[in-house]
Amino acid sequence: MDVDRRPVSRSDTSRANRGWWDGAADEYQAEHGDFLRDEGFIWCPEGLDEADARLLGEVGGKSVLEVGCGAGQCGRWLTAQGASVVGLDLSYRQLQHSRRIDLSAGRALPVVQADAETLPFADGSFDLACSAFGALPFVADAGAALSEVFRVLRPGGRFVFSVSHPIRWAFPDDPGRPGLTVDRPYFDRAPYVEVTDGVPSYVEHHRTMGDWVAAIASAGLVLDGLVEPEWPEGHDGVWGGWSPLRGRLIPGTAIFQCRRP
Repeated sequence: MDVDRRPVSRSDTSRANRGWWDGAADEYQAEHGDFLRDEGFIWCPEGLDEADARLLGEVGGKSVLEVGCGAGQCGRWLTAQGASVVGLDLSYRQLQHSRRIDLSAGRALPVVQADAETLPFADGSFDLACSAFGALPFVADAGAALSEVFRVLRPGGRFVFSVSHPIRWAFPDDPGRPGLTVDRPYFDRAPYVEVTDGVPSYVEHHRTMGDWVAAIASAGLVLDGLVEPEWPEGHDGVWGGWSPLRGRLIPGTAIFQCRRP
């Protein structure tokens, strides 16, 4: 495997990330499943819990779409709060893990395999949408994904999503001291690409904070709030490049609270 920084098309991005997540889903769920819980809404590696944060507001009686649902942990928590939830993910293997949890829990979370840039739902289908590190960092056209969320939301509907904080792009993805030194320009928007046998096998796209705000506005959404979770005391876990060392110095996550007017 080689690492590159270069433009990647929508179709190649989708193909690469579908294959990567299908291959990585087992390890991902084994490593992070306890932290996420089978029925829990964790926004980020900092451990911000929707049960405490209530960034979505009242969800009881609401129809909710989770974009990039993984194994459906967030959707199950929302269902337990009285919401009607549909989960969507690009990875079939991730959705198989959702089915595994269904069988263990004795109840099913409705899920759909699809690309976030082309949501398979009618206009105005949902009251709320959410995404906890799901899909948006891994699509080539974030504007298209945000426009699709706008389309499927009802007027007044809200979309809350978390992504890696844009400032992290300038630092190595290292939880230790090497991860505290800037080694690339924050303004370099060339995607991070892992290449296997000459073909992209994983792609992550970088947007600056300004890029995200502009994309939200261009999609017709209104930005109501921005949360940058601080690393909490007593949380000693490491998740990839997230760690107590880095988390107490630089933000690791950005959570955007949006609304369709």
